[in-house]
Amino acid sequence: MSHSEIPKQKNLIPEFSRRGFLHGMGGLGAAMGLGAIGTQNAHAAADGIPRDKDGNIIPGFEGDKEGRESKRKWEAFSDRKVKVGIAGYGFCRFGAQFGFQDHPNAEVVAVTDLIADRRNQLAKACRCDKTYPSCEDMLKDKDIEAVFIATDAPSHARLAIMSLEHGKHVASAVPAVYGSIEDADQLFEAVKKTGLKYMMFETSYFHADLYALHQKYIAGALGKIIYSEGEYYHYFGKPIGSFNPKTGRVDLKGWRMGLPPQWYPTHSNAYHIGITGGSFTEVSCMATPSIIPHLTPEGNEYKNPFGTEVALLRTNDGGMSRMAVSWDIPIHGGERGRAYGQTVKKVNVDVQRPQLPPSVGAGGHGGSHGRLANEFIDAILRDRKPWVDIAQSLNMTVAGIVAHQSALKDGELLKIPQYHL
Repeated sequence: MSHSEIPKQKNLIPEFSRRGFLHGMGGLGAAMGLGAIGTQNAHAAADGIPRDKDGNIIPGFEGDKEGRESKRKWEAFSDRKVKVGIAGYGFCRFGAQFGFQDHPNAEVVAVTDLIADRRNQLAKACRCDKTYPSCEDMLKDKDIEAVFIATDAPSHARLAIMSLEHGKHVASAVPAVYGSIEDADQLFEAVKKTGLKYMMFETSYFHADLYALHQKYIAGALGKIIYSEGEYYHYFGKPIGSFNPKTGRVDLKGWRMGLPPQWYPTHSNAYHIGITGGSFTEVSCMATPSIIPHLTPEGNEYKNPFGTEVALLRTNDGGMSRMAVSWDIPIHGGERGRAYGQTVKKVNVDVQRPQLPPSVGAGGHGGSHGRLANEFIDAILRDRKPWVDIAQSLNMTVAGIVAHQSALKDGELLKIPQYHL
């Protein structure tokens, strides 16, 4: 079994610094690729940064002023170029935001988006001549070694499994799976069976604060993490269009409309799993109904009653975490977190994030974009596990699926499946 036996189901450290808070604010919108509230059209200025129809930078895509704070010089490991295919452009041009097209060890050889004009825009942004009408068609291209899946969240698991079956390494936007433990099991088995690389592009991992905590933790400076917490707040005060798998179009009833908050848990859950590499074993989740009309059960296809879900989780080493996701909070948006260790040791730890190739920008979401792509490419070239591997990806994602089940049962304590390589 890939996890513990449960029924299959479908469907002491400083407080978060001001710099970290600004990084967190830069995460508003996160990997969901959402735009400014109420906007339906986005465009990219000459600098390539996605903006809304009024010319404002879409939250989450602001540049990271300290993105190159590392004093270490980047050194090329190999002159080989990994041939990459990119699936999905979307509202925020997400498929082109991670810099694969600028990385000296990557070449974007093909792109796809189900919507023709977006497909063409993605090809232009990635300086790629070859396009396909669908990801399914693109995966037949034998020149492609690795795929970045930046499509609608409900399709992530299906396309990742299909990519692995076609012999491609996979990077995926978050979440790894969408509301389905069965999909999680199948994806986990596909990665194990093929032996290929899988990495979820969780942006919180390369926030400066989380990366520093991770480095301190693995150096033994924090001891056991007794308590950690993470927050992902993204206000949905007005309907925002997203791809609707049922219609094949972008509309106000797309996949984002009314989704259970804890189905999108990785930006917050990363503030424990990304720091420790551990997992959550059980959860009790409380929730509050949304007062936003289109987020009520009558206004969304999920029949989801909640706009905010707050999970209290037990960790695999006996600690505790509080992880919150909300669509109802109109201020203090973004990704943020903190953790408290059992001990504080004076250990000389380099907490500066990895340097990037000169041609690759750190990008948005706290300077995480370029570093996520670089980590994935480097893992392929060195034939090693990527940091955000399949086990960590699923342990982050599935904990949220079970948390939502707990919320529907008024906070009943539930066991969480465990994924280990």
